[in-house]
Amino acid sequence: MAQYFEPSTDTDANFANSVAGQNNSFFLPSVYSRKVLNFFRKASVIEAITNTDYAGEISAFGDSVKIIKEPVISVSDYTRGSDTTATKLTDQELNLVVDSAKAFKFIVDDIETNMSHVNFKEVASSSAAYALKDSYDAAVLATMFSGCSASSPDHIIGSDSATADATMAHATNSVDLLGSDGTGVDAIDLMARMARLMDDQNVPEEGRWFVAPPSFYEELAQSGSKLLSVDFNAGQGSIRNGLVSSGKLRGFDMYKSNNIAATSNATGKVMAGHMSSTATANTILSTEVIRDPSSFGDIVRGLHVYGAKVLRPEALVSAFYVID
Repeated sequence: MAQYFEPSTDTDANFANSVAGQNNSFFLPSVYSRKVLNFFRKASVIEAITNTDYAGEISAFGDSVKIIKEPVISVSDYTRGSDTTATKLTDQELNLVVDSAKAFKFIVDDIETNMSHVNFKEVASSSAAYALKDSYDAAVLATMFSGCSASSPDHIIGSDSATADATMAHATNSVDLLGSDGTGVDAIDLMARMARLMDDQNVPEEGRWFVAPPSFYEELAQSGSKLLSVDFNAGQGSIRNGLVSSGKLRGFDMYKSNNIAATSNATGKVMAGHMSSTATANTILSTEVIRDPSSFGDIVRGLHVYGAKVLRPEALVSAFYVID
């Protein structure tokens, strides 16, 4: 392709060559392509696995959404002519507080706007929006892991330990996944145990999901059950929001995420749950463009606020695992 500009030798300000991975050779220098190398983007899963019905009810940071918990109705035996037992309905409230905020801000110089072949304002805005989403996913997943029931019922399998057991006992050690040594728990069996724990709590089968980091999916693909001998989604990558398979496995919609917080001792952790387990609400309060008073350019900035609340701890199950 033709070269439109000579490479810049400017090492100051917006054209400095000090940014790791970027030498600013796309602004004033040679134009080799009209495509910009996009970031490798981690898939977002939170909006696919949580209850987002309350998102439209927030308008500012600090807003509180009152959620009425679904009542539990008792069923009793009935014989002809006898009185029936009534269940008194209560309106137990749970508060979802929008208590987290993230912002982005960047400057697009007029020279970049006028002479670049790429709309960097649009590209940078897209990247910033993704960064906000990525941070949101990590924060909500952390809330869900911490909200998982640890007793009555105990829905945490194992612990963050480097010592692993070749069983799924709810013990102080993590679960040893079946690895190269030929011993341990098959990854598919761990999923089956998590499904059974949800069955015990009468969690509906429709709307169940499973989310895990790539290291778990690598083991799952090598599962002795051979159920996943074919690539997820025929090797076509994620379908949407981290969904890695068009079908269900052990009753779960399968999601992959790099936003699960790293463990301290175990190889990683996974979580299964139901859509009703957690409520989330988020919104972009504002995105604006203003002139930069100290340079010739536009400041683009935005503000994202969100909140999350675990409503049904019994509808979440987590597990820690070690890979040999």
